Amino acid sequence: MSLLTLEKRGHVAILTLNRPESMNALGAPGDGDQVRAVCETVNADPDVRCVVLTGAGRAFSAGGDVKALKAREGAFAGNGVTIRDGYRNNIHRIVRAVYGQEVPSIPAVNGAANGLGCDVACMTDMRIAADTAKFGVTFLKLGLIPGDGGAWLLPRTIGMSRASELLFTGDVIDAKTAADWGLVSRVVPAADLMSEAIALAEKIAQQPPHALRLAKSLLKQGQNASYDTLLEMSASAQAIAHLTEDHMEGVEAILEKRAAVFKGV
Repeated sequence: MSLLTLEKRGHVAILTLNRPESMNALGAPGDGDQVRAVCETVNADPDVRCVVLTGAGRAFSAGGDVKALKAREGAFAGNGVTIRDGYRNNIHRIVRAVYGQEVPSIPAVNGAANGLGCDVACMTDMRIAADTAKFGVTFLKLGLIPGDGGAWLLPRTIGMSRASELLFTGDVIDAKTAADWGLVSRVVPAADLMSEAIALAEKIAQQPPHALRLAKSLLKQGQNASYDTLLEMSASAQAIAHLTEDHMEGVEAILEKRAAVFKGV
């Protein structure tokens, strides 16, 4: 069974972590290649304008497989060098693929998002949580550290103070607290989670697809680039956008007082 399934609904791609029997545990051998393949398929499809990522069953993802950790098997087998390479060549491929999605991505967090699962959610752009969702950065409780890049991304998501509190205490917070801290954009009833996430994705998907991908790229690059560098990147991206037919469609729609219909050209 594939870890990550792909379903298209119009211009929206729905990706589902599909390992419900283990609360969508991540890190088994081959997981990185599977996630990368699906995300590359999405990136290569010009018809996809937004992604919704969720988990099958009662969890978004409980993180690494604790049974595999105890048995020191799979990605956690061998000496220090082989375990390091397991992170580089498998777990890092998961987070790089999710973070590298070119279209806006929305995780619909339906339950527990712990450890690696929480960090995967943070690799996306905006998060919607069910009122039953829980979030935890629980690596230290296992005598481990965030081996997946979470220590880089979490402070950029919720600030250094909140990130430090989550990591150093190992506390699990509820959806309301996650919203208060800026970890999620909104909290909705569990029964409405997917409809709300898809509605947001469809709203985003109405935007011009080339400009949408360029805008996401600028937001991501702006997290680390200097202001002057980002200005140069923005000028180049804007020049590309100016030459699209979708740009002219947007201009004409405003002048004609109608809704624009963007075609990705």
